[in-house]
Amino acid sequence: MPNPHFRAGVVTVVRRGDGKVLAFERADIRGSWQLPQGGIESGESAIEAAWRELREETGLGRDEVRLVAEYDGWTVYQWPDQTRRKSDRLGQVHRWFFFEMLHDGVEPTPDGKEFADWTWMSPSALIEQVVEFRRSPYQQVLGG
Repeated sequence: MPNPHFRAGVVTVVRRGDGKVLAFERADIRGSWQLPQGGIESGESAIEAAWRELREETGLGRDEVRLVAEYDGWTVYQWPDQTRRKSDRLGQVHRWFFFEMLHDGVEPTPDGKEFADWTWMSPSALIEQVVEFRRSPYQQVLGG
């Protein structure tokens, strides 16, 4: 699925036993919530990228979460025109990975650059609050 027109990346979903997911508020657009995500670096597998992005953006790693599933297939979205002008790419394609918490009371540490805050929310609430151009993949993977 990745090609020169779409940046290949990963999305990480951390779930709690009650079905809520760990959502993060963007530092640059307060009130905009999303899941941790990032690009796959050269020579890196998608799962390696997922673990790296999770650690970089949330502070969570193998001591706090475990990998439980991977979404079968890629999701895709196109960037809005104002974002596209900054890049020769049209959008992003992602592999999605699902993690669960290993211990109660573990709290993420947002990186402060991309994310300013975090909360647990239902997948449907997150779908409503994610920026519109990302909404379709969120609905596809998280339901709703």
